[in-house]
Amino acid sequence: MTQYPVQFVGAGPGDPELITVKGKHALETADLVVYAGSLVPDAVLTWAGKDARLENSAEMDLEAIVDIMAQTHFNSGRVVRLHSGDPSLYGAIAEQLRILEQKGVACRIIPGVTAAFAAAAALKVEYTLPEVSQSLILTRMQGRTPVPEKENLASLAAHQTSMAVYLSAGLADKLQEVLAANYGPDAPVAVVCRASHKDEKVLWTTAADLEETMKAAQISRQALVIAGPALEAQKNRDFSASKLYDKTFTHGYRKGHGSK
Repeated sequence: MTQYPVQFVGAGPGDPELITVKGKHALETADLVVYAGSLVPDAVLTWAGKDARLENSAEMDLEAIVDIMAQTHFNSGRVVRLHSGDPSLYGAIAEQLRILEQKGVACRIIPGVTAAFAAAAALKVEYTLPEVSQSLILTRMQGRTPVPEKENLASLAAHQTSMAVYLSAGLADKLQEVLAANYGPDAPVAVVCRASHKDEKVLWTTAADLEETMKAAQISRQALVIAGPALEAQKNRDFSASKLYDKTFTHGYRKGHGSK
């Protein structure tokens, strides 16, 4: 009897066309799709086959989620566990994989587009700029779920590099305090709510005005807050061009003008 690996698939940030070709194919051939209904939009589910069984995991606990996937797997069904964004980031997949592997269920992961990259596209910004910022921190503030002390937001913001803060829209007051202290009160900050969805909202503000801006726009969930010197440099159009396309720069595919 053939048994197919359970496939954990990244649905992307919201736009159904931002799922990968591989993820779309997995949905089209699935017998069971267990999806995170609180985050995965119905539009993504249209890629599932007409005979696929769709189960919303929003009201299920870990045991129920794993049991339904394992049962279908052992009955030779094709299972897709559909997560928003990319499964590796705030996807709670490690605990599911651990139990499935204990049950002898083979698993495979298909990556997806995370919201930070959909947000950058909406803002038309690059997180990394030569001599400005070469790192991107993806993180969240401590809420009901704690974070390791060495990864508290203030410690990370002290690096003053590009930062995308997930799952923290309801903590705008505390987030504002940390960003203003580390990037400066006048530093540009962007808020992207429901990135790539049809009702996407993009707001520009400053670190000191973050809470007021989000409150006025009635944003308290499903939003990323973006900060860092790369934002200010691009907003002011004040940054150096990369060496990659510099006509005097020689690399493995091109000899620079004036080079010997």
